[in-house]
Amino acid sequence: MNHKMIVYLTAQIIRAVGILMFLPAFVGMIYQEWTDFFVFVGTGVGMILLGTAFTLKKPENKAVYAREGMCVVAFAWIVISFLGALPYVMTGNIPNLADAFFETASGLTTTGSTILDDIEAVSRSCLFWRAFTHFIGGMGVLVFMLAVLPQSDTRTMHLVRAESAGPTAGKLVAKMSHSVRILYAIYITLTVAEMILLLIGGMPLYDAITTAFSTAGTGGFSCKAGSIADYNSVYVEMIVTLFMMLFSVNFSLYFLIVSKKWKQALANEELHVFLGICAISILLISFDITKVYGSFLTALRYASFQVLTIISTAGFASANYIDWSYFSQAILMILMFVGGCAGSTGGGLKVMRIMVLVKSALKEIRCTLNPRSVVVVKVDGRAMDKEVVHGIGYYFIVFMMIMVISILILALDGHDVPTTVTAVITCMNNVGPGLSEIDPSHSFSCFSSWAKVLLSMDMLLGRLEIYPMLVLLTLRKR
Repeated sequence: MNHKMIVYLTAQIIRAVGILMFLPAFVGMIYQEWTDFFVFVGTGVGMILLGTAFTLKKPENKAVYAREGMCVVAFAWIVISFLGALPYVMTGNIPNLADAFFETASGLTTTGSTILDDIEAVSRSCLFWRAFTHFIGGMGVLVFMLAVLPQSDTRTMHLVRAESAGPTAGKLVAKMSHSVRILYAIYITLTVAEMILLLIGGMPLYDAITTAFSTAGTGGFSCKAGSIADYNSVYVEMIVTLFMMLFSVNFSLYFLIVSKKWKQALANEELHVFLGICAISILLISFDITKVYGSFLTALRYASFQVLTIISTAGFASANYIDWSYFSQAILMILMFVGGCAGSTGGGLKVMRIMVLVKSALKEIRCTLNPRSVVVVKVDGRAMDKEVVHGIGYYFIVFMMIMVISILILALDGHDVPTTVTAVITCMNNVGPGLSEIDPSHSFSCFSSWAKVLLSMDMLLGRLEIYPMLVLLTLRKR
């Protein structure tokens, strides 16, 4: 294991994020929040100096392979989650370090779970940083660094493949580094488009920027205590719903569309399944909650938003689904596991994995009923390698094992079953709200400090898709 290269690359990321600290500092200056201004400037300068100190001497061995890539990813996300929490603590907005770490990890992993009971009491600069962590984490901390810093293409390939936090599915063009920049161009274009449309709808500039950042990362942090519901605007809900869906789609499809390969993009099987799941879920919930709102159109409005906010793992709220029937709540809970498409900013297991798991199960049933039949798992008309199919099955088993263990440990914190179970589910799938004590109208402040650290690690495990975190625990010196 090339430890020096791992530290070197992590230091570059620390320095890059340190530079980004000047954005919330600028917001603090605009709103004359001088304590916040100096804290963000000081933290940013400190991170730049720290990163520079570890990058003055380049390692002689610059090799970065799959294991190194995974270690850089896991180490960087943990370090940035800790350093990014410092402004919350030093400004006094979130005095407890465990709480601040939870909030930052929730931001970077685009989970959107919060420990804040009174969001609007927090300073504007800290709320901006909070939403901006969604924007950084949506594409991935490492992908951001690779988009702005020159790297060898081989090294870039291993790093991008290791970080599964955002749209990194395959090469779009010959050079992987160019693919990263194309993905970021798509990401920024969609974000700016949402900002403009929200401004047209009358949303204040600050709110439009932070909402667009949170939607882009499918995170769900809002600058309003009641989330999107506080705007009481059908237009705003429609725009946010639309972009939650767009950010949940594989970004490589947008590249195909830009390349005028419309038929290939629209024929994507995962896209069809994703849209089908959304449509069926919306209709089922709409019919079920019509009795709550007295109108099918009103029910359709809230069902559409909540289905997209859960399946995209954004976690915004336009209504408190705890008031809905258990049937509707059960559908939303299932959608927490599904998540967005592969290669999107969404969390969860991803639609592609669900497709392969279902097709693999059907294949086994057919082979059991007819042992002589030859059945292969196909996606988009192409047979999938057995290793890939088995790998997805193994990932699902490991994912569920960690989830069960986390639930058992969290149960020691003394909360009811719905709270305990959905807390782990929502954190590992990077969704945001849960049920009972952590429904959309409540926060995660009810948990003890050690429980918040556990849930923070669940967020990181889920966002990085487990393996990078496991590799970090098995470091060996080369």
